[in-house]
Amino acid sequence: MSNRLKDKVAIVTGGGAGIGQATAVLFAEEGANVVIGDLDQANGDATQALIEAAGGQAIFVRADISREEDARKLTEEALRAFGRVDVLVNNAATFILKGLEATVEDWQRSLGVNVIGLALVSRYASEAMKQNDGGKGSGAIVNLGSMSSFIAQPHFISYSATKAAIIQMTRNMAMDLAPFNIRVNAACPGTIITQATENHRNQVGISLDEFKAMEGPKHLLNRVGHPREVAYPILFLASEEASFITGTHLMVDGGYTAQ
Repeated sequence: MSNRLKDKVAIVTGGGAGIGQATAVLFAEEGANVVIGDLDQANGDATQALIEAAGGQAIFVRADISREEDARKLTEEALRAFGRVDVLVNNAATFILKGLEATVEDWQRSLGVNVIGLALVSRYASEAMKQNDGGKGSGAIVNLGSMSSFIAQPHFISYSATKAAIIQMTRNMAMDLAPFNIRVNAACPGTIITQATENHRNQVGISLDEFKAMEGPKHLLNRVGHPREVAYPILFLASEEASFITGTHLMVDGGYTAQ
């Protein structure tokens, strides 16, 4: 443990499972007080229990970030519990994997969580960050993009459109928040074994071994990734080690997009 986030307060949306859970746990290991935001009560409680069992500090806030009151509540509860906000990881997402057959409701849900929800949480968290360091401001925001932000995949239009939007949002947020010493970057995973990929695998009716055999060779490293392998790059972007990095994206895709 290097305590890269010692005494920092971090909000992690979608922190109940997958990359979000791995990030929340890693942040706590590195000394952060963690606010876990998730729609799933059981998963959120489980992540909090993992952190506390290891001696860390965390609270769980049940939130649907597409609802403004829930997006605001994450920052309010962080301030109530820990007094400040230093880091925000915008990991929460809805995975509607459809092409042009996506319904209006599918689009509204995708945009509501992946784009509007991200913007709402960032709005309230960044207002708190602006008060840090005696009003000079400080903080770091890490948005979760995807390799789907950059490449075409079959029947991914609704999801990929939101992930592409996040890359441009990252640039604009970085510009707007730079005067307040708040950095904004994006981490862009390749294929990672999470509940979302499990749902996708079940949707197309293949086993986990078949999924790995199909998706692994598409990456230069010839395998799929695991949540902890994304959590570490997120930690880097959130830490002072990345103090001169803002407005950009880091590919965490095993070389998928390098081809």
